Amino acid sequence: MELLKERILQEGQALSETILKVDSFLNHQVDAKLMFEMGTCFKKYFENHGVTKIFTIESSGIAPTVMTAMQMDLPMVTLKKQSSKILKGEVYQTTVHSFTKGLDYELTLSKKYINENDTILIIDDFLANGEAALGAIRLVEEAGAKVAGIGIVIEKSFQPGRAMLDEKGYDVYSLARVKKLGKGLIEFIEE
Repeated sequence: MELLKERILQEGQALSETILKVDSFLNHQVDAKLMFEMGTCFKKYFENHGVTKIFTIESSGIAPTVMTAMQMDLPMVTLKKQSSKILKGEVYQTTVHSFTKGLDYELTLSKKYINENDTILIIDDFLANGEAALGAIRLVEEAGAKVAGIGIVIEKSFQPGRAMLDEKGYDVYSLARVKKLGKGLIEFIEE
């Protein structure tokens, strides 16, 4: 998605070889028009995949996911990272390690928002090591549902997440694939 790549080059900050800060348009301040365009791209790619619901992990994936769900006229479900007293009991949970934050968290999905007849599209803001995506996949598959595919806003292609998901046979569609990061350096895979 050329518009996204342009915004990353204009406003993104490569803080290191692995950290890309895009908080001016994706996850602190949100550019709604850009999110709508992302939703359009995800809809075009996944509209014939039989999707019944769209899942994301709180919180940075919510904006592009809600725009995709709106355009596909499908329910959106947010997988929770924080424990909740009201979600106790009838939930699926799995432990996910966040390399960015250096901690583990319990990814939680209420059983009332998924069933074995669902075909789920998972959308997330970043793909690096693949831990968040694999956690979401575990929850979907534990419920007996099917994963239609995984939509990623920004993929760090130099990290192992994409290769791991490809190897397991998941359909991964990324809007921007970063080939290399360095202090002040951002390079994309041209497709």
